[in-house]
Amino acid sequence: MCPKGQGTRFNASAWSLSGNQNNNNLDMGKAGATKGRSPTPTPNRDNVGGGTVAGAGVVVAAGAGGGGGGGGGGAATTSSGAGATTAGRSTLHANKTILKTVSVFLASGKRNSSNQQSKAAAAALQKKRQQRQRRMEELSGKINPKLLDSLRKKTRFSKDELDALCRIYRKLVSNCQYAAKTLASSSSSAAIAKPHAAVEGIDRIVFRELLHSTFDIVTEEILMERIFCSWDKAHEGLPLRLEGWLIGLSTFLRGTSTERAGFCFRVYDLNQDGFITKDEMFTLLRNCLIKQPQDEDPDEGVKDLVEIVLKKFDLDKDGKVSLEDFMATVTAEPLLIEAFGQCLPTDSAVGSFFSTLQV
Repeated sequence: MCPKGQGTRFNASAWSLSGNQNNNNLDMGKAGATKGRSPTPTPNRDNVGGGTVAGAGVVVAAGAGGGGGGGGGGAATTSSGAGATTAGRSTLHANKTILKTVSVFLASGKRNSSNQQSKAAAAALQKKRQQRQRRMEELSGKINPKLLDSLRKKTRFSKDELDALCRIYRKLVSNCQYAAKTLASSSSSAAIAKPHAAVEGIDRIVFRELLHSTFDIVTEEILMERIFCSWDKAHEGLPLRLEGWLIGLSTFLRGTSTERAGFCFRVYDLNQDGFITKDEMFTLLRNCLIKQPQDEDPDEGVKDLVEIVLKKFDLDKDGKVSLEDFMATVTAEPLLIEAFGQCLPTDSAVGSFFSTLQV
């Protein structure tokens, strides 16, 4: 009996040890699950309690293997998840960086555009102020020092002569304004007409009267118009402002032979294409001949005259007179400078004009 009792006690002790070991393995599995590893399936305690030592060993081994396998699988899953999370965070950070860079770029562009617009507006306002100030000075007959220095370089007038010419300019502009107001008040539609704006500059009417009465320019209407339009190259056809008036007057009165020849060519180039054509010559010369009552076709004499003049000026034989042809011909024969009509003052008229400046 004793051997059996002892055996029974031994088996019970062995079973107790096996149970304790199994419980330890279960606790280790739970600990692994608590640390983030895949939890090990909980074994059936009834089978554990009723099993043999060999069964307990199988369960323990399976539990241990399962726990180890679960732990390994959990570690691999955790590593893969951590890698994906890190990559996602890197991509998100890169996108945020790009968006921030684009936003900064756009904001900088808006600031630069705004700054440029502000500078342009300020420059335009400053220019308007300068123009208004210049107009006031022109109407008052005064010249600021900077403009005076500039005009002395661009013209052949002295300081005193410029001052006197500015006074003349002021009187001419006043005459233009008075004539314009008189015309507006005498008009039949003056009652419904808008208020007349002040004329800024010397207009055609006053300019033609000046050429005729002061410089003895007696010529055709078409040449008078061309002289007015050619006076100021920068503002052709517009009322003459102070600077354009003085620069044109310098060429008109004291220009070199080259400057005066260039001025005459611009006057004769009626359509401003850079050439004096046969048609333009015919228009300019048709009133130069004295028409006789017995002439059947007066234009035939004008056409013959055009052919003679063309042969004289057309050096390159292309059927028209270029600026180079005109300048070369006038340089060789200065008397031909006004071959197509008077557009320069006489020497006596120039002397009389300067004598009246009282400088």
